[in-house]
Amino acid sequence: MNALDQLAIRFLFASAGCVAAGLAVWGAAWLARRALPALAMQRSTWLLGQAAIAATFLLLLAPPAQQAPMHPVFEVDVSAAAMPAALAQSGLAAGVPASIVDQRSWLAWLAWAWASAYACGLAWMLGRLWRGQRTVHRLLRHGTPQAHPAYPAVVEVDAPIPPMLVGPFRPRLLLPRGLRDIDPLQRELIVAHELTHWRRGDLWWLTVGAALQALCWFNPAMRLLRDRLAWAQELGCDRDVLRGRPPFERRAYAAALVAQLRLQHHAHRGMRGALAFGGVTPDTLAARVELIRTPGAARHAAWARGAGFATLALAFGGNLALQPALAWSGQPARLDCTLMLDAASGAPLVEQGDCDVRATPASTFNIAVSLAGYDAGILADARTPALPFKPGYIDWLPAWRTTTDPTSWIRNSTVWYAQQVTTRLGLEGLQSYMERFDYGNRDLSGGVAAAWIGSSLQISAQEQAAFLRRIVNRELGLTPHAYDMTQTLLRLPALPNGWDVYAKTGTAVLEPPTGAQDPPRCYGWFVGWASKDGRTIVFARLTLDRQHPQRAAGPLLKEAFLRELPARLDAL
Repeated sequence: MNALDQLAIRFLFASAGCVAAGLAVWGAAWLARRALPALAMQRSTWLLGQAAIAATFLLLLAPPAQQAPMHPVFEVDVSAAAMPAALAQSGLAAGVPASIVDQRSWLAWLAWAWASAYACGLAWMLGRLWRGQRTVHRLLRHGTPQAHPAYPAVVEVDAPIPPMLVGPFRPRLLLPRGLRDIDPLQRELIVAHELTHWRRGDLWWLTVGAALQALCWFNPAMRLLRDRLAWAQELGCDRDVLRGRPPFERRAYAAALVAQLRLQHHAHRGMRGALAFGGVTPDTLAARVELIRTPGAARHAAWARGAGFATLALAFGGNLALQPALAWSGQPARLDCTLMLDAASGAPLVEQGDCDVRATPASTFNIAVSLAGYDAGILADARTPALPFKPGYIDWLPAWRTTTDPTSWIRNSTVWYAQQVTTRLGLEGLQSYMERFDYGNRDLSGGVAAAWIGSSLQISAQEQAAFLRRIVNRELGLTPHAYDMTQTLLRLPALPNGWDVYAKTGTAVLEPPTGAQDPPRCYGWFVGWASKDGRTIVFARLTLDRQHPQRAAGPLLKEAFLRELPARLDAL
């Protein structure tokens, strides 16, 4: 899976998170409006609701580098760059299939399908807006400018449209010629309503709402919130126009709304989508007339505004919980586990520390990659395939910038070699092995070439030990050759007391999110088994040290544990 595929998948998940955020914001706003009807007039509530949803969408799109990147120390367990294009080339060393296809998972195909659909929907939204604006400009060109003492530009048009304010950069008031035929007081109130939109700056609110809806056009909550924003703006203008007016003018205003509805019965369909205010809809007319008759419904505006802000703050705070970067503070400051099991019975012999806490497997994942590679026929023996280093491969260490075979791969923890094996397995193939191995959380959403390096794949010491037990007991359903060759690659020098040791280290430095005050944290793994006289002991050591983040935690842990291992084994 290349970087573009991973970006597409992140976009897919961000879109899903955006829809979830929309449901949360709309649900919270709906409940608040039921409890406090005056909230319907607060345009800030509905626009901020749109902004909260769009902000969640953009935050979920933030690249992983903004969250908790892994950096190299002595071993290579660092954040991996995307697999270079060279991985898809054929003609590699003997023992590797000649045709290498960059297998794209069903999730990647789904993500690209959604990205295409999003682009089409965005283009449709922008096209709809452009068509509406083009219709407005055509009306302006054919209209007749009129002088008006309270407004910079009034244009009278011979078209069946409602009076409308258009802009926002050059606000102008479009008045249909038919407006001359209605009662003068009603005409005055209709114009006053549109001028109130201008004074309140409603065109700018409308423009921002339209932009946010276009960005998240797929989210039904955005349309609902924008409709509520337009509704709040109309109610607010009604309230401001009628403030202090006598009853007969309020009745005239209600009659003006009815007359306007008749006037716009044959209004231009092309006006839809334009950045403009104007018009009365049948489904809102009754509610607006009711508000005119009972002005007390417009009270408690300050309470409504405060309740709206509090509701949106609560909903947006819940949306932020979706951000992986914010999970940093929940990680332990220090983690230490020592776990030793009897391979035959599974009985715990030593269990000290937090052995159920999951962490990135780092280079210990190479054990699983070795088993899968030999089982699938990608790897042949301890020296085959020997793959040449190519420009573009990850090259943090000098030892990686040379031809590498399985033996040197395991010894040096060469990331690009492991990535070639996992890429040949493909996401579906590797996922199948993860399920068979019951490996940690089995989450490969971080990519077939990077999931195990400070990304989505996580495993605890208890799960490592259970996995190693199944290797020792050959319970994974693999070929004997896969077990034999993996054991050969993992073999270390025998201990002074005669125990044979097979193990692998893993190291990764986890950087805090940008702006966090905490220092980096260094993971160190050392996992494997020791055998003597027919008895096998499985062990898993894990540390998380924030005091010395630049040290090679895995090799140092290996050195310290091997010094004490003979005494531990003799005592068991």
